[in-house]
Amino acid sequence: MIDTISTAVARHRRPVLTVGLLLAGGNAVAMGYAPDLARAVLLPVLALALTALVLAIVTLGNRPAALVVSPRPPSFTPPVAGWRVLLTLGLLGQASTTVGSYLRSAEAGIDTTVDAVLGVLWLGLIALLVRAAWRGHDVRLDPEGVRVQGLLGSRTVPWEARPAAGTTRDAGRSPMRLPLTIANPELVRRHGLVVGRRARLPVDSVDARFLTTVISHYVAHPQHRPAIGTPDEYRRLLTHLRGATG
Repeated sequence: MIDTISTAVARHRRPVLTVGLLLAGGNAVAMGYAPDLARAVLLPVLALALTALVLAIVTLGNRPAALVVSPRPPSFTPPVAGWRVLLTLGLLGQASTTVGSYLRSAEAGIDTTVDAVLGVLWLGLIALLVRAAWRGHDVRLDPEGVRVQGLLGSRTVPWEARPAAGTTRDAGRSPMRLPLTIANPELVRRHGLVVGRRARLPVDSVDARFLTTVISHYVAHPQHRPAIGTPDEYRRLLTHLRGATG
């Protein structure tokens, strides 16, 4: 049941996030300029935010050994992380109370520069989280290579660069990111603001070993790369991987 909710939230993340933004904005404005209304909706808003945070924590470990076929642009992507959307919704509730408190202080003439700075920083963080949740996919495997999307930029690692993702030795761990080693780093293309010199592969919504196996397969079999992003290729890939492990 909980996994079904998380999957539904991920699939409809954009309308869900839109509703969350509207509710958060309405709550902030009410706290600043309509205190009676704010008191009436405070408990429901907090309850919704807390529920979203709890669901995010519960579904954090849901990482299937599967990819999504995306025809436009042709690519294979890990499933959208439902827990990330839920986490963003929960933090939107907290953000609305922070902004609402500042608006109320400003209305009363007791706001300070520190309050304004903290409010702007918090809103900036929330904006980045909303952007990431709205986008959904952090990793794309396409005929050219592996594309890793960050908050402010991206790396494109061509297959010719021979990317390889490391795996954790501790079977009980569920890493959020894996180190991505690149045999020919001079072929990597960067776009926007990319933080960190070493590439890391997000695996917060997909089985880490499965994704690393898929990457290794396309590094070793260049003849199959042009078909990435098609249902027939995905079926062939799964059949090959099952045969290799069976």
